[in-house]
Amino acid sequence: MVPTCNLLAFLIGPAALSEPPWIAVGVTVTAVLLLTARAKLHEFARRVELGEIVTAGKFMILAGLMLPLLPNSPITRFTDLTPHQVWLAVLAVCTVSYTSYLLQRYVAPPGAVLWSAFLGGLYSSTATTVVLARRANAEPDTLGQLQSGIILASAIMYLRLLVIVAIFNWSLARVLAPALLILSALGLLMAGIWYWHERGASHPAAAATPPTNPLELSAAFIFAALFIAISLASTWVKTSYGLGGIELLAAIVGFADIDPFVLSMAQGGAPVLPVFVATVAILIAAASNNILKAVYTASFAGTRASIVPVSGLVVLALAGLAAAFWIRQTH
Repeated sequence: MVPTCNLLAFLIGPAALSEPPWIAVGVTVTAVLLLTARAKLHEFARRVELGEIVTAGKFMILAGLMLPLLPNSPITRFTDLTPHQVWLAVLAVCTVSYTSYLLQRYVAPPGAVLWSAFLGGLYSSTATTVVLARRANAEPDTLGQLQSGIILASAIMYLRLLVIVAIFNWSLARVLAPALLILSALGLLMAGIWYWHERGASHPAAAATPPTNPLELSAAFIFAALFIAISLASTWVKTSYGLGGIELLAAIVGFADIDPFVLSMAQGGAPVLPVFVATVAILIAAASNNILKAVYTASFAGTRASIVPVSGLVVLALAGLAAAFWIRQTH
């Protein structure tokens, strides 16, 4: 540490003379903060597995080197998407997921069910639902928290979708925002009411299984392939079956990973797609995905433990479909 400090001290002098004052001040303050927190930084570094560091490094190389080199013009007449847009979408989703993953694994208190559900909703509400449903079947002492967590994860999913859409299509996000915010608030309300109702019967939960690192490169390439496939499918469906076909496609892809479909709608995967059609399609896909999570919950948690979360997920799905129907009728 001492040689580094000496080198930094020598560099600050010339920087103070040749650069604006804020650079020298900023470097000094940053160095002081890092030196003060070096014990915590060393402890954090020891907790991070080597495999995660290597994976993050590979992903940063792909983001910093591959993204600028990709062409930003369509390479096929079947879609207006460019390789640059596809990879940018992958990076955006993985960044949101990875931030949530890091918070969930290294910041959230161990065994905090609602924390895990909240951060898991930002990462993958479907994966979080499966994990919590399995625990609900095996941990009856924490059943109330786990049931609330399943609903909470889906409530946070709507906020995640809104953020992702806003990054690429602000006009679509503005139209989507009221419906997604209301659905998220409804989910938060149901989760909060049930948690408050069951809090007297709940106890601190055991530590959950750590989530899977979303920055695995294989997952990123699979996401990119799905994104391209759904974009091409959206164009073909719109050309062959019109706008109604987009809604049917939305209902189908909701039973898989909806992020590629949502990004396809946000980035114009189907050419000349009206904003209200994309809005309806995203709401239908999210509703379909909630039905899938309800099926997962009933399968893994059992009939008795799944009644409450399945009811909450069905209510969210029906509310999403109602919002989609209202938007379609008003346009």
